[in-house]
Amino acid sequence: MNTELPNPDTAPTPAEAPADRVSIILFSGDLDKALAAFVIANGALAMDMRVTMFFAFWGLNVLRKEHGAPCKKDLLARMFGWMMPRGPANMRLSKMHFGGLGTTMMKHVMKKKNVYGLPQLVETARKNGARLIACTMSMDVMGLAHTELLDGVEPGGVATFLAEAARSKTTLFI
Repeated sequence: MNTELPNPDTAPTPAEAPADRVSIILFSGDLDKALAAFVIANGALAMDMRVTMFFAFWGLNVLRKEHGAPCKKDLLARMFGWMMPRGPANMRLSKMHFGGLGTTMMKHVMKKKNVYGLPQLVETARKNGARLIACTMSMDVMGLAHTELLDGVEPGGVATFLAEAARSKTTLFI
């Protein structure tokens, strides 16, 4: 373990320091976790920060169009597509889902309290310039085609995200 103190002569200069950027990996397909990711993203955008969100595995479900574009798939890919929720309006809670009752109650309370739901948070982030990147390896494994995702979503690999995260002040894994 290196216990040496950093040398002030070699500290990063302002040009090398991370910019006002936030990078978020959304790995979860749970409503509450996706809500947290998009609340943080929209907060950062409101503070004039640049936001990049990378969606992997179950997080990709947030980016799915509610009505998928027709595309040719093998049986396994069709099964994945059938079992996974389509888009932000169809996500469910990670806890207290109770066969849909908990999720319905949460959405009701959010609406009653004038809190944006996940579809509105996603749209707000998109309109305000959040960069949304779908992990190409996860898409391939889960049998998702780019045409099944919301418009404006970029395909990209882990190197794309890591390059962005290296320039960010904050990187979150949700």
